[in-house]
Amino acid sequence: MRRISNNPEETRLIGSEIIRDTPTVTVLSLIGDLGSGKTEFVKGLALGLGIDAEVTSPTFTIIHEYRGGRYPLFHMDFYRLLEERELEEIGFDGYLRAGGICAIEWGDKFPSRLPRDAIKVSFRMNDDDTREIAW
Repeated sequence: MRRISNNPEETRLIGSEIIRDTPTVTVLSLIGDLGSGKTEFVKGLALGLGIDAEVTSPTFTIIHEYRGGRYPLFHMDFYRLLEERELEEIGFDGYLRAGGICAIEWGDKFPSRLPRDAIKVSFRMNDDDTREIAW
């Protein structure tokens, strides 16, 4: 499925719509260049889950946990990770088993560590400043 987003609000709306029919335990691998809309999409996931917290990029903290919605949301960013062994240091497998939604920016960095049923969501910036989001 593909959608075009014209602005951050539409990107958040797409995220909130996708999460409505998503099972409890889901891994979303978010793939796209810097500035392509991955964090805005996760803001939409949080809205769709009923999470009231402010969602920010976990680029420097690696993981942000959001609770208080239908399911917990674990927002991860692999951008700064250099080696697969670092996933052990952040407790990655525990998050996969925690019974929530894992949204992983730069999820294509360590694809062999993702579950087979992970949903790949790609973000592409178009020349007209729109974003194409495909899953």
